[in-house]
Amino acid sequence: MSKRYVFVAFLHRFARRKDGAAAVELAMVAIPFFALIFAIFEVALIYLGTSSLDNGLTAAARQIRTGQAQSSNMTATQFRQLVCDRITPLLACDSRLVIDVRRFGNFGGIVVPPPLDGAGNFAGGNVFQAGAAGDIIVARAYYAWPLVSPTSYVFSNMTGNQFMLSASTAFRNEPF
Repeated sequence: MSKRYVFVAFLHRFARRKDGAAAVELAMVAIPFFALIFAIFEVALIYLGTSSLDNGLTAAARQIRTGQAQSSNMTATQFRQLVCDRITPLLACDSRLVIDVRRFGNFGGIVVPPPLDGAGNFAGGNVFQAGAAGDIIVARAYYAWPLVSPTSYVFSNMTGNQFMLSASTAFRNEPF
């Protein structure tokens, strides 16, 4: 018997066998399936974190809009703590959280600097201007969310495999 015949016979027997087909099919589908599951879980957490950040910023910004922050001479640190009180336990109140509150004369004149520099890090230069009655205020909050899923490179928009969560609100201060 020739070697070619033995090899062809082996391939023919291998192709007819069905007892390991399910295991082979699962092995072929498992990696993309679990990658998709991890990606869905990551996106869900990103949306949950963004919602938490947005709710925390909106609630804290109400103190500025109603004049309570101005009457109590609230500092940037105190405002940051107001936001932090409303975003924990999901988001940490550390260097990954950046808050920027700016005053403008009218809605048409709102120009805010980008939150990230060219390298994908927070640009800095954040200010806290609560303004006076009738001023236009833009409050922004950013959070560097660490990505953990194997497919996270798709979502990353910052250095260090992180995703920038953002929330903002613009309003006119009430007459207080």
